[in-house]
Amino acid sequence: MSHVQTVELVPNQGWDERILVCRNGELVDVFIVVTQRYVVIVDTLINATTAEKLMTFATPHLVNGRSLLIVNSHADYDHAWGNQLFAGPHALYPAPIIAHERCIEEFAVWAEDLAAMREKEPDVFGEVVLTPPNLLFNGRFALHGGDLILQLIPTFGHTRDHISVYIPEIRTLLAADAAELPYPMPRHASGMGEMRQSLAQLAALQAETVLYCHAPVTMGGKLLHDNIAYFDALEAACRRALAAGTLPETISDDDDLAALVGCTFAQAMPPDFDPASVHEYYATKGHNGQIKAMVEWLRGIGD
Repeated sequence: MSHVQTVELVPNQGWDERILVCRNGELVDVFIVVTQRYVVIVDTLINATTAEKLMTFATPHLVNGRSLLIVNSHADYDHAWGNQLFAGPHALYPAPIIAHERCIEEFAVWAEDLAAMREKEPDVFGEVVLTPPNLLFNGRFALHGGDLILQLIPTFGHTRDHISVYIPEIRTLLAADAAELPYPMPRHASGMGEMRQSLAQLAALQAETVLYCHAPVTMGGKLLHDNIAYFDALEAACRRALAAGTLPETISDDDDLAALVGCTFAQAMPPDFDPASVHEYYATKGHNGQIKAMVEWLRGIGD
């Protein structure tokens, strides 16, 4: 896909006015949380240009003694490649960048991908300098903003460094990529169990408002339960296939796993799901990859 460098403010559709949703084309939504003490940018988008456009929405709120803070939900390029605007020798808006300690490791993994992306889209990624977070935590971390507390909750699975943000005073959850439409994807088969635990953990919060990085703002908490149901359906089908011995010992990416386990994308999704709402990839190759990850996790051979 080609990338755009536009950033738009999504009109508020009923969530607390202290939460700003900022959209980079069709790629990703990120968030700005305005508290009494801080303006917190949750994810910095794809490069310094898009991060600076985020600042056009954040700057008017940097008054009355508020300080700027940055949170990286994880190291993926669409969430953290604008970090150089806030840290490093050429930072225009120096601020602490907070993330889980595993985020440093995940940043290192992206170096090879950055070279390829620079070559393909030099106008977008040519000036990116990978800038890891500089304030790391393990376990839980809380930002006390005066009127609002931002609880940073490890929600591994999609990646090994992923965190979500819960704000109890307004019962608002910023799930980031822990849940997505139509489903989140574990980067490694071993993340399948953690990802499902993360979904259960977030659903248990019973948040009144749930916002995602890769789903419409109207989805609400229903998407968490839809994601849980999808993986439950996959697990049941894969367990049946494993018990019946219908799966090969070595699974190929070319295998029609949906047929082998008897669980098509449509069968795994909720009855009210509209296939036209997502790219066909999710019903084919993506669904196949999820089944492969599920089988490998059940067999205990995921990396």
